[in-house]
Amino acid sequence: MPTLQLQTQSGCGLAIGRYPRFRYDASGGGGAAILGPQDRGSWQPLSFEAAALTIPALNWRTTRFLGLPLPPGLSIAVHPERLEGRWQLATGAVELQFHARFRFALGVLYRAPDLIVHTQLTSKAVQGQRHSARGQPLDGNGQALLVGIAMIQPTGVSWFDQFLGLPDEALAQLRCRFIQTPASLI
Repeated sequence: MPTLQLQTQSGCGLAIGRYPRFRYDASGGGGAAILGPQDRGSWQPLSFEAAALTIPALNWRTTRFLGLPLPPGLSIAVHPERLEGRWQLATGAVELQFHARFRFALGVLYRAPDLIVHTQLTSKAVQGQRHSARGQPLDGNGQALLVGIAMIQPTGVSWFDQFLGLPDEALAQLRCRFIQTPASLI
């Protein structure tokens, strides 16, 4: 059965609430998806095993906010729980349901409650009440920009929720590459 390899790349972004966008280098992440049979519209389902999917943490090495790296010790780990959807090779369109937990930590001193993210990452345009972005379909090299908007609910920790302005929207921009490979190569 053929598989599809996802490779995360630099040129990603993340925004939450009223804060400006973070620039994020997600290079080195990814995972393999199993492809299902094409439907009549030439859409092909794909499903990633969440436990084998890696997304680099946002930290001082990978992330810049207002042109500056995040402070050392501040880290936002991304723990994927679900990534599945469909793609259409002829048009380059991609639609993926993404569920993850974002874990903020300040060194070993503090770990905030998880932010729960449920969004559809798409190669089309997205428009929310606060954020908007335009995705890019797969090009001839399998590269795409997937965008999604999620409503982030409060964590229950009053000061943290007030600091982030929760509930509010978050925007994700994932620059990535898809490579179709025979299952024997994975």
